[in-house]
Amino acid sequence: MINRIDNIIIQTVCRLLVPPIQLFALYVIAHGHYSPGGGFQGGCILGASFILMVMAYDIKEAKRMMSEKLNTILSSVGVMIYAGIGALCLILGANYLDYGILHKIFSVAPAKARALGTLGVEIGVGITVMAVMVSIFLNIASGGEHEQ
Repeated sequence: MINRIDNIIIQTVCRLLVPPIQLFALYVIAHGHYSPGGGFQGGCILGASFILMVMAYDIKEAKRMMSEKLNTILSSVGVMIYAGIGALCLILGANYLDYGILHKIFSVAPAKARALGTLGVEIGVGITVMAVMVSIFLNIASGGEHEQ
């Protein structure tokens, strides 16, 4: 059993570690089109930082910070970003997720438009993966109990 002093130490350490972990997750997402990593890996790291806070505090506090409604919205927003960028490419007359065509909107070279399109997709994937990882963890940790 963890006594109150140990609990305070664990919570303080987590409060100090979570922001750098989240910053690293955003770095991985943002640099996914330049180096190894990207949306999935960054989303997992971001989800793990939230799970670390759940383990340091409790499940009720976690559900207060990220309700099931917010989690569902984030999952949907990430998928909509991904699908929206692909649909935008189709509307502009290219193949699905053919980012080179985005140069018509961004007024940049096609190579830069590809990088921007990839970054947008990586952000969408990162948001979705983070939300789904947290959702899976919260469902397992709470025994499948849902909010009322």
